Amino acid sequence: MKTRAYLVAGILTIACAALRPLPAGEAGKVAIKATSDYLDFLDNGELVGRYHIGPTVPKPYFWPLNAPGGIPVTRAWPMEKAGPGGSTDHPHQKSAWFCHGDVIPEGIELTEKVRGVKGVDFWSEAKGHGRIVCTSVGTPMAGKGHASVVTKNEWRTAGGKKILDETRVLRLYDLGKARLLVFDIDLLASVAPVTFGDTKEGAMGVRVNDVIRAETVQNKKRVDGSGRIENAEGKVGERDKKGPVCWGQLSAWCDYSGQVGGKEVGITVFDDPKNPYPACWHVRGYGLMAANPFGRDRSFPALKGKSELVRLVHGQHLRLRYGILLHAGNATEGHVAEAYQRFVKLRAAE
Repeated sequence: MKTRAYLVAGILTIACAALRPLPAGEAGKVAIKATSDYLDFLDNGELVGRYHIGPTVPKPYFWPLNAPGGIPVTRAWPMEKAGPGGSTDHPHQKSAWFCHGDVIPEGIELTEKVRGVKGVDFWSEAKGHGRIVCTSVGTPMAGKGHASVVTKNEWRTAGGKKILDETRVLRLYDLGKARLLVFDIDLLASVAPVTFGDTKEGAMGVRVNDVIRAETVQNKKRVDGSGRIENAEGKVGERDKKGPVCWGQLSAWCDYSGQVGGKEVGITVFDDPKNPYPACWHVRGYGLMAANPFGRDRSFPALKGKSELVRLVHGQHLRLRYGILLHAGNATEGHVAEAYQRFVKLRAAE
């Protein structure tokens, strides 16, 4: 009955948000429009991203995500049929999302699990995976050049038991020649102590448009693609002959760029410097880019010798903040470094 009450309250809240006019000060170009199944993030009437929260999704996700001009920078499969030469791997990598692949609740019996995962797997969609369920959506708020909305999620086992509560505030900023989405995440160990396991499968992830992958497969062989991976230190590529370059390293941000329909565009994930656990980058040439604050030395070479896991005691909060920048050009042409500084400074006003 409690779960049903949450869902009913969530649907009513969403419906009211969709019908109620935005507060005074909406004069800016940015807006968020809500329905029972998704939220549309708009800039001057153009769709920046659609945030899916319906009852059938394994976890909330953004798709599509568009660079200025309506250019899609993330993969459309499996939401749409893959085109010629399109990839059909990793069906759980749906455009853009936040989760973790091994969340271990203490004192809660797990009757269904994913093989090789000690706790609950929110990353994959294999049999026994957990679900992140959106239970309510607040009234979207808007001002000139920005908009925000507060959402509530429950992280549940495959059997439906809640192990975490989450408040996720989503913000959209018009930065002129780029758009910035901000994820302000507050995880609460409301049920029991929770440990985040050492796995590379996490956490703030995107799967880029196939045409800007840094590598593709031809005749069962990996070959260079047209896309470019670059981090805040100016390192380029997933790895080279000597080993990892951007993959598994610490960095303030990581960018993926390339040509879509003849236009150079890119997508960047920002890691807030005040996050209590800095992210290592699970970034792959096949198109995945994810900031992971929970993996340790078993997962990432940059954390050699650091094995202490992130653990929340019962009642403890963990706040994390990430950004997704949608821009024209590559990291240099798109002024990603400057946009990162704006992302950092915006925190004070949020």
